[in-house]
Amino acid sequence: MHVEADLRPGQPAFAVVGLPDTAVQESRERVRSGIANQALSLPPQRIVVNLAPADLRKIGPQYDLPIALAILASSGQIRPGGLDGLGAVGEMALDGTLRPLQGTLAMAEHAAASGWARLMVPRANAREASLIRGVTVVGVTDLRQALRYLNGDVPPPGDTVDPGELLADGGDVEGPDMGEIRGQATARRVLEISAAGGHSLLMVGPPGGGKTMLARRLPGLLPPMGVDDAITVTRIHSVAGLMPVGTPMLTRRPFRAPHHTTSAVGLVGGGRYPQPGEVTLAHRGVLFLDEVCAFAPAALDALRQPLEEGYVDITRGMVSARFPAKPLLVCAGNPCPCGYRGDPDRPCTCAPGRAEAYAGRLSGPIMDRIDLQLVVPRLDAEDVVGLSPPGETTPAIRERVVGARRFGRALGRMIENAMLSPADARNSCRLDGSCTRLLTQAVARLHLSARAHDRLLRVSRTIADLDGRERVESEHILEALTYRRSHGSRIG
Repeated sequence: MHVEADLRPGQPAFAVVGLPDTAVQESRERVRSGIANQALSLPPQRIVVNLAPADLRKIGPQYDLPIALAILASSGQIRPGGLDGLGAVGEMALDGTLRPLQGTLAMAEHAAASGWARLMVPRANAREASLIRGVTVVGVTDLRQALRYLNGDVPPPGDTVDPGELLADGGDVEGPDMGEIRGQATARRVLEISAAGGHSLLMVGPPGGGKTMLARRLPGLLPPMGVDDAITVTRIHSVAGLMPVGTPMLTRRPFRAPHHTTSAVGLVGGGRYPQPGEVTLAHRGVLFLDEVCAFAPAALDALRQPLEEGYVDITRGMVSARFPAKPLLVCAGNPCPCGYRGDPDRPCTCAPGRAEAYAGRLSGPIMDRIDLQLVVPRLDAEDVVGLSPPGETTPAIRERVVGARRFGRALGRMIENAMLSPADARNSCRLDGSCTRLLTQAVARLHLSARAHDRLLRVSRTIADLDGRERVESEHILEALTYRRSHGSRIG
């Protein structure tokens, strides 16, 4: 993207061309006021600012600073060559100060990829932008400070940030602990398998069984993020305007729990100018859909592509975007609207047919894409009042999860087991004759689809990794089968 300014004698005017939206058109008034309030000169001439390429729509207030610099350079207020190799982004207040921007990290990546030597940004965004190597970040507070730097009067401010140090300092912040959960041994085991292999999970049970508590502790079981994942997560949240003030990089895996009234656009992204949805905001973290059957069926079905491909493609008119979408999906729900269908102690009070309609909101294709399905039963009285011993803590479980992933990498698997291709899943399991016969019987009796078969193999591989086994054995397949089609695990 290039910003050009042309100043010619004539009736004073200020025009911006190149498909600007309303925010860009309004930059004329912000730039005019900012230049005047910084005691700089706006030439009384005919000013035309061109945003190139002209066939690409320009949106957002980030063009204020480059427009102002282009005008000041054209009027001779910036020394010749002062803008060479410089990129600039920034929203300008009426007094000429610069406000923080969304998406600064993505802009810095573009600057480095485009070969720019320097990138000028608002001072509040300088640390975030400096995460990207290959471009010198210059953070300025107002237009006059920018001019002093460009004219050689002051050295560029230093804002270098080491992503590795940020991860070391902030990656181990304590969250909800698994030790607070009593009982639910099977659910705890399934969460460990889910974290070790990145497997999607559905929990079904009566109200108050601890499904939400379990889901909120899952991010703590996942291995700490690496630098690449942390930068990717930060880029997404920066574009969405969700970065906490003063935080240059997110160091913990995201946890997103959208309300069940969220639309399909809210879940997968969209809008006139495509914006990331919840499935992208939860990338490399956990997307938790509580009361999953209360979501609109169309919204749930929109998750099919992300669950299968790991990204979302959105096209709106002349604009298209591809957003990363590799969260660990966790769904929780009751077996029926009243919550007590199949409960041995409390009868279901739903009207005839209502439970079936409730279950039908979660379609078969979505169920087929969920790796782990289990019942979370009602807590025993001892667990409720705290008489039973506390469970294993999050750090102890996470250590086993990290060990399982390390074991998989030692065997040549560089990605999570849940993302293995069908061929890689088969090759990594190395099934013998007895395992093959067991798997064949399971597919025939349970009527598993090819997709369900492949997901069963991936879960079996993860269980073997937790056991430290190079080959998948019958016991691993049998355990995976209990989580794939546990009695009553299907909603309804």
